[in-house]
Amino acid sequence: MIGARLTLVVFGCAAVACAGGEPGGSVRGFDVMETSIRELGVALDDGTVTSVDLVDLHLARIDAYDRRGPALNAVITVNPNARARAATLDAERAAGTVRGPLHGIPIVVKDNYDTADMPTTAGTLGLATSVPPDDAFQVRRLRDAGAIVLAKTNMHELARGITTVASLGGQTRNPYDPERNPGGSSGGTGAAVAASFATVGMGSDTCGSIRIPSAHHALVGLRGTRGLASGDGIIPLSTTQDIGGPLARSVEDLAITLDATVGFDPADETTRLSDGRIPATYTTALVSDGLAGARLGVVMALVGEGNADRPVREVIEAAVEQMRDVGAEVIEIDEQEVTLLLAEASVIGQEFKFDLDAYLRETPSAYVRSLDDFLKTGLYHASLERGLRASQDVESLKTDDYLARIAKRDDIRAATVDLLDAHELDALVYPTIRRTARPIGEPQPGSNCALSALSGLPAITVPGGFAEDAMPVGVEMLGRPWTEPRLLGLAYAFEQATHHRRPPDFTPSLTSPSAPLEVETVVTAEAGVSVLASLTVDPSTHVLRHAVSVFGLLDDDVLSIDLHRRADDADRGPIIRPIAGRGSARTAGQLRLSGLEWHGLREGRLYLDVHTAENLDGAVRIDLGLPD
Repeated sequence: MIGARLTLVVFGCAAVACAGGEPGGSVRGFDVMETSIRELGVALDDGTVTSVDLVDLHLARIDAYDRRGPALNAVITVNPNARARAATLDAERAAGTVRGPLHGIPIVVKDNYDTADMPTTAGTLGLATSVPPDDAFQVRRLRDAGAIVLAKTNMHELARGITTVASLGGQTRNPYDPERNPGGSSGGTGAAVAASFATVGMGSDTCGSIRIPSAHHALVGLRGTRGLASGDGIIPLSTTQDIGGPLARSVEDLAITLDATVGFDPADETTRLSDGRIPATYTTALVSDGLAGARLGVVMALVGEGNADRPVREVIEAAVEQMRDVGAEVIEIDEQEVTLLLAEASVIGQEFKFDLDAYLRETPSAYVRSLDDFLKTGLYHASLERGLRASQDVESLKTDDYLARIAKRDDIRAATVDLLDAHELDALVYPTIRRTARPIGEPQPGSNCALSALSGLPAITVPGGFAEDAMPVGVEMLGRPWTEPRLLGLAYAFEQATHHRRPPDFTPSLTSPSAPLEVETVVTAEAGVSVLASLTVDPSTHVLRHAVSVFGLLDDDVLSIDLHRRADDADRGPIIRPIAGRGSARTAGQLRLSGLEWHGLREGRLYLDVHTAENLDGAVRIDLGLPD
């Protein structure tokens, strides 16, 4: 067998090429990918960009990657007033008025937050034309802070799932691998923020719907203490479990957004609990040595023991060691009493009909007026059928079962706080979800959403690393009531010590064009067999174009030409894609690499092998790699 190494040409694209034209007023060369709120603020202050520029640059990324390229399908509605809003905020800045760090910063909002200038659909066809009478409380606070609502994002329909598929919004894809789901129900927000469609985004969490998409996209997400943030104007799934909040690419961006959104709202009585418990700014909690001296307890019952949980478990184990390395004391918590209490404590199925119907009564433009209307019109995705009908069959909340579930929450909260106190812990630690994002169409098992959701205690997820399938893993930390500052401090210290976040491969920068080139390689064997191979790859779609010709053999001598992926410590690996079958000495075509395959290409683990009747192991091998 003979071999050679071929470095693939990577086809890049500038914003102009990818977006189909120069964005009006944009600043060529300024890159918004992975840019933080503070970095954008500096660029706005020194005149490098305007807010209109930022709108255009983010819209260019949406145009390049949401319907084209990897076709993430994260956005339901782009705000037609975004540029006008940006121009107004630019004028304020020019006149010396800056409302705060969010002034002129584009954000996205999950499409269950009411917006008076755009439909609020919850991803469902039944609400496609529903424009609410006013903004949700948190949207209003964000606009007051100067944020620009650039777009509304897709979600698992009516928030009833964690894979983000909907009758109106369709299926959202994960920018780390478009064949995988983005989590949910705030999956559109997660994908959009990860792909830098906006700087931060708003989601809602009834049982993991902020934290799971954050974990699947290497983002930071917080479910706050019950009462931290208003639910007014958020289409409900279960009002006693719902809470809204941000998803961000960094702990600091999340803290800045929290400052603008939390606090008392007369329309939501639960927010009275926050009185006196919210700091002037959460950013003061962000110290790089926040883990030094901290005591953390790993909840072993939530880590997972089976082989299917192993890839995430290994990431969590490594993350725990990294916490120890920067000064934390970490113990294992083997008691299972708290996790056993979680069974039969959720009330989503009972509350949904009554809460949704109450919302629809206050929304005159909604086409459907009740859950019963949904079922009669059929304006919803088939995957919701069983759950919606089960909720419709609930006749009353005045039942012993419902009251017992509500009471059980107090037991869960008390038992969890007792566990923290007994071991003198700052936080409990566990994976946000025990499995990486599954392929689209498959169920998504492994959620650890319930402990925070049912206890009402705050929990933050932060990037913990990447599993062996190259997908992100989130590590979650849960604390006592109103300890958001402490959790932010712990998460910030871990983030700064590890820098686990990396941007998705499928949504690269639009500001670094590279001219397309043709590269060919000819490999000749001693026996006179030779291979002419030409390969190119597009980083925005991960489409690998190939043309391979084998000379010196009859067509019938070729059994197959295959793409292989080897392990780290091995010279050979299994076939992952057939390129050509028996009798095909010449072949050309294209294929889209998965996230795992792209990761293998980046690490130099992929190779082409020509398998023949005379040399089944491979007559010619070509190792593939990307330029440095």
